[in-house]
Amino acid sequence: MKRLRFVMIGGFLGAGKTTTIARLARAYMSRGQRVGLVTNDQAQDLVDTNSLRAQGFPVEEVAGACFCCRFNDLVGKVSELQTAERPDVILAEPVGSCTDLVATVVQPLRDLYGERFQVAPYPVLFKPSHGLRILRNEAGSGFSPKAAYIFRKQLEEADAIVINRIDELQPAAVNELAGLVAKEYAGVPVLRLSAKTGQGFEGLVELLDQDGNFGRKILDIDYDIYAEGEAELGWLNSSVQVTAAQPFDLDTLLLDVVSQLRDALGRQGLEVAHLKAIGLHDLSFGVANLVSSATEPELSLPSHGRVPEAEVIVNARVAADPALLEAQVRETVTAVCQSRGGKAEFRTMQSLRPGRPMPTHRYAVAK
Repeated sequence: MKRLRFVMIGGFLGAGKTTTIARLARAYMSRGQRVGLVTNDQAQDLVDTNSLRAQGFPVEEVAGACFCCRFNDLVGKVSELQTAERPDVILAEPVGSCTDLVATVVQPLRDLYGERFQVAPYPVLFKPSHGLRILRNEAGSGFSPKAAYIFRKQLEEADAIVINRIDELQPAAVNELAGLVAKEYAGVPVLRLSAKTGQGFEGLVELLDQDGNFGRKILDIDYDIYAEGEAELGWLNSSVQVTAAQPFDLDTLLLDVVSQLRDALGRQGLEVAHLKAIGLHDLSFGVANLVSSATEPELSLPSHGRVPEAEVIVNARVAADPALLEAQVRETVTAVCQSRGGKAEFRTMQSLRPGRPMPTHRYAVAK
């Protein structure tokens, strides 16, 4: 049996992993390869899963913990995709607050399932909005040193560091970032791209096509700091049915939800790691997102639709108490819907702090 190519794209919350994976999927499909996607989250109702499915990709989801802690579920979901879709390539998106993935995912796949999987190099996307402040050691990075520890460890285990969102930066800022990364992680290849526009994307595809001595960087990591850094983030996934007497502009509603959440959380001094909202109605869907408290909300996938009702899924990753985050999301979504003559009926609501990572496997030495 031909081995399945396994591609995992790492990076912090809001780094652009979902956009990158969608563009990669199209690139592989354009050269005649079949793809399957696996997403990952701490809870159900993930915007990314719904967004990728709405774009027509076959997607399975591992929910409830990171790939490292649900390793057997990851292998099981890949098997389901193999049965249903017969893919040539699997694209996997881990939780954005997860690290130590080489020791807990890449190495076990190679050692235990080497006959089934051909594991590609492991790139990690660099998120400029938080990353620049973290690498500069600025006090106002938005996160505690423990959360920044996770960000740095993600980069430390990468086969290549990919500076994403270069379309949003001035050339001088991109050069500064590349210099900081090269100084901090000497010898690691640095790529520059925009997953949104495709600029520089061919370099990532070429990297992922390579075979060789990749995926061997076993971290020296303190799991106490790692766990405490993750636990500082409030995690919220909610599903809301929105109805109105008159059709409303779905894209404007999504942008307003994200924008008003940013403002409300900002007034309380709470740093946003990532906010996402997707609106679904029949065959129409739109996605709005925000990658930090200091940036502007973006309509990443417009629906261009006016609809009388929609299912709206909101994901929030914020340095905040989950109960406070839940109350703020309920208040903001309700107010935004009422301002458009609509009604918000919350169907599901999950808010939590990520638990301590307990990997199924952890290799201390690369095989």
